[in-house]
Amino acid sequence: MAFPKLLIFDMDGLLFDTERMFMNLRAKVLEKHGYVHREEDYLRTVGTAGDLLYQILEEIYGPEYPIQTITQETRMLQKAYIREHGLPVKPGISDLLKWAAEREIPCCVASSSQAEFVDEFLKIAGIRDFFSSLIGGDQVTHAKPDPEIFLSACAYNKTKPSDALVLEDSENGILAASNGGIPVICIPDLKVPKEEVLSKAEAVFETAAQVIPWLETR
Repeated sequence: MAFPKLLIFDMDGLLFDTERMFMNLRAKVLEKHGYVHREEDYLRTVGTAGDLLYQILEEIYGPEYPIQTITQETRMLQKAYIREHGLPVKPGISDLLKWAAEREIPCCVASSSQAEFVDEFLKIAGIRDFFSSLIGGDQVTHAKPDPEIFLSACAYNKTKPSDALVLEDSENGILAASNGGIPVICIPDLKVPKEEVLSKAEAVFETAAQVIPWLETR
């Protein structure tokens, strides 16, 4: 039985329920700056970063929308909340990480969030030691659905893309893995990807714990 030689985890919406948290906090910041929050607008941005994110936000809120200000204020609120209340991992993640550790399968986080946030959040949640590496969105040039971040994870860990396995919740994450020739599992979060995107995944599960029997019976 050949297990993956590398497990690559997205963070927001996959390891932690931070997408919902960020959305709710951002709604308060938007209101403060005179903008109206709609969940369907936020869902359009899930799994995006860089130029694509800016394009979507400009379409929704107009060219005067203060992207950096809104994002930075929301991030500060999120960090303060997490530092005070902690950050529980999503169901099944701990089981999968322990399973991988027992089999000496390296794990990497590849997230659109900044590397410093990724590192801090993993430490607060008590799972940083499970990951031998991490790559943040500020360490790559192109955002998902470009495969750069996942291919960088493979290169750093000296693993062929076809020998790795990505775990993602978002459409752009699935597309990024697929575009890089990396097998991907989808565990949906706030938004279930479209069927044509889900078809690119090896499997779709409700929790990360369900990945274990799938890997053991392939």
